[in-house]
Amino acid sequence: MTDPVHQANKSLVLDYWTALDNPDPDGRAKAVSALMTDDVRWHGHAPVGSVEGSDRSLSEAWEPLMRSFSGLERETFIFFAGTSNGRVDGDISKDGHHWVTGTGLLHATFAEDYLTIPATGEPVSIRWGEFCRVTGGRIDEVYFLIDIIDLMLQAGIDVLPLRRGVDGRYPPPTGGDGMLLEPQDDTESDCSLERIRRFIFDGLNVFDQADLSSMGLADYFHPDVRWYGPGGIGACLSFEDFENLHQHHWLVAFPDRQVQDLDALFAEGAYCGAPGWAGVKAVHSGIYLDVEATGNPIDFNGLDWWRREGDQYVENWVFVDMVHMFAQMGVDLFERMRAETS
Repeated sequence: MTDPVHQANKSLVLDYWTALDNPDPDGRAKAVSALMTDDVRWHGHAPVGSVEGSDRSLSEAWEPLMRSFSGLERETFIFFAGTSNGRVDGDISKDGHHWVTGTGLLHATFAEDYLTIPATGEPVSIRWGEFCRVTGGRIDEVYFLIDIIDLMLQAGIDVLPLRRGVDGRYPPPTGGDGMLLEPQDDTESDCSLERIRRFIFDGLNVFDQADLSSMGLADYFHPDVRWYGPGGIGACLSFEDFENLHQHHWLVAFPDRQVQDLDALFAEGAYCGAPGWAGVKAVHSGIYLDVEATGNPIDFNGLDWWRREGDQYVENWVFVDMVHMFAQMGVDLFERMRAETS
């Protein structure tokens, strides 16, 4: 069954999220500091970026959210833990790290401007995702994203062309089984980990830059897969839609894209996930969402969670830091927003 360490780490991360939600700033800082290492590395969405230390993760990342979004309540609908076992320098990692991950929605009232996004005074549901690495009983690395583009859309601001996919779709798992609070069967976890490694390194990374079928993704994605993409791309509610509405256009723009070696790829039960800061690299070689090819190298920051049934993925929740991505193509999405709202 699941390593007892994972169960302890899940409790630790749940305590961390409870501490973050403490309305008393001093109590929040004290509780968070006790759960993180002194030199914890916290990586977040652009333009917040990366900071070091629990105090800076609070002052520069979390507390601005709490000020802007009143009555913030966390809904978590995927939660699991595992030991990373991606690839490092081309080989499967032998000495993995322990990780805990979650995703869901932050429900609140948009009370004050956030990162210059104008407050609406209306309720919003902010997509969030987080991966926490735990070492020696304390969190020492965090990857955290909120969906900035989706938040802008909820505020009535559209900085990208009309989505090909469906707007506003970021639901819980259809089976209602995403909260893995109890130990999971190791056989299932091992199967999920082996399958996701094959999907990434023997599927996504073998695109011949001519034919989508060269990746063999139909062997991995169910025909009715639900692919919940980030704001600006939208959701694809079948494998056919995934290929036609997203993947084709993505690979026209970034035909040489490669998922990098990952030492934060892990699974528990039927779920697997990975954060990737510069986790995918490519050259911007074709038009994408109205931006002509620049020839610029692009590093993609993102988060992924997959749910497996049998040998196929039936759901995939996806974050891409679109602000960071477009900046590398020479486009400031916040400047677009200011132009639209001026």
